[in-house]
Amino acid sequence: MTTAPVELTSRRKTLILAICCMSLLIVAMDGSIVNVALPALRTDLHASTSGLQWVIDAYTLTLAGLLILSGSTADRFGRRRTFQIGLASFTAGSALCSLAPNLTFLIVARVVQAIGGSMLNPVAMSIITNVFTERRERARAIGVWGAMVGVSTGLGPVIGGLLIQTVGWRWIFWINVPIGVAAIVLAWLFVPESKAARARRLDPVGQVLVIVTLTGLTYAIVESSRLHWGSPTVWTFIGIAILALIGLLLYEPRRQDPLIDLRFFTSAPFSGATVVAVCAFGAFAGFLFLNSLYLQEVRGYSALQAGVTVLPMALMTLIFAPVSGRLVAAGKARGAMIGAGTGLALGAGGLTVMTATTPIPYLLGCYVVFAVGFGLVNAPITNTAVSGMPMSQAGVAAAVASTSRQIGSTMGVAVIGSVLAAGAAGLVTAGHTPSESAGILANAGIAWWIISGCGVAVVVLGVVTTGRWARSTVGRAAELMEADDERIPEAARG
Repeated sequence: MTTAPVELTSRRKTLILAICCMSLLIVAMDGSIVNVALPALRTDLHASTSGLQWVIDAYTLTLAGLLILSGSTADRFGRRRTFQIGLASFTAGSALCSLAPNLTFLIVARVVQAIGGSMLNPVAMSIITNVFTERRERARAIGVWGAMVGVSTGLGPVIGGLLIQTVGWRWIFWINVPIGVAAIVLAWLFVPESKAARARRLDPVGQVLVIVTLTGLTYAIVESSRLHWGSPTVWTFIGIAILALIGLLLYEPRRQDPLIDLRFFTSAPFSGATVVAVCAFGAFAGFLFLNSLYLQEVRGYSALQAGVTVLPMALMTLIFAPVSGRLVAAGKARGAMIGAGTGLALGAGGLTVMTATTPIPYLLGCYVVFAVGFGLVNAPITNTAVSGMPMSQAGVAAAVASTSRQIGSTMGVAVIGSVLAAGAAGLVTAGHTPSESAGILANAGIAWWIISGCGVAVVVLGVVTTGRWARSTVGRAAELMEADDERIPEAARG
């Protein structure tokens, strides 16, 4: 990795950190804002539940498919350049979203947004790492970066609710445009260019196989509520996803620089961390999707009221994320993970009895418990994924963990949305003409149990993948990668 220029003053480093945080602000805030806007999108664009699922999943699915590629592209062609291209794509996509005349246009614009988004957070983190070279200042910078996630998550529903209620849902996308343009200009003026000393080779075949696998599976789950599980179309897409996955498993070990190094998965803690990421972020994304529809379409809340109602969640996330970091630093990653899963399971489990008249204090209590669990989960995921890996592989391991988070978000919305849609379809089959609120409540209990089950899975994996046996597999995986790296000729490395 190239070193930061010596002329970087403390003031300029702070400005660079602020520019990187601007990118995180618009990306993180966008996710929570869009969830608050779902009922407005349903009304204005005549969207079905599956249509609303695609508004969310088109974004997270694209992110999941491109995160690793964007990181390696930045290492090869320049981090600042990639960062600016990402900002431009995200800003253009936001503008297109705000102009969407129909649901299809909006979904395509969300893909454009996500292509840009995939170049922002991982690349911004690389910029921070390259600029803040001293260990203590880097830790402080990453701490500020992590705190911005909580701030963005908290601001999103409130700002989004206010915009939706006053000037309309289109402004939740317009708000990204001036921030994005300002970040592009500031990055050009103040962020130094840097590249990796040795950039990983691009892997277009592996990239296509990953995208086909994720898209095929997501399409089958989302559309199963409309087409039913017996549909040949659904099973065709499942078959395509399975074939692409088999192809990926056969092709990647043959690559010198694979997109996904399958040797990582010989480490039980790494494998556990990726599955924990899928479960935890699937639970969180499913929670946001279901709860936003519940508060507005069942309780009759305005978008702003719904945003204020979930504000305690953001506060708990902001408080417990650094607590989790300290636990992990003290060697208590297992405790943090068990606490995370317990909070997710209990919070969602308490909502299984939710009705249209459930007392608000009870709801808020469940929200807080759930958010405590989510606040605790991020640090042990990243730490467990990279712990014990060779330093040369730590960045790739962290990127796979980040990809797993986006896969979880995609699957969470796909599964929970399909469960809700199936409940509404069941009422129609029974001869009823359900209202939106009745359709949501029909299978809401099942949806909450699924989310709670994800929390239980986090607890189990936290116990199984952090013990003595699991730690021994980390050593074997690291030795395998280091031995293979030593056999690569120096010319091939550079």
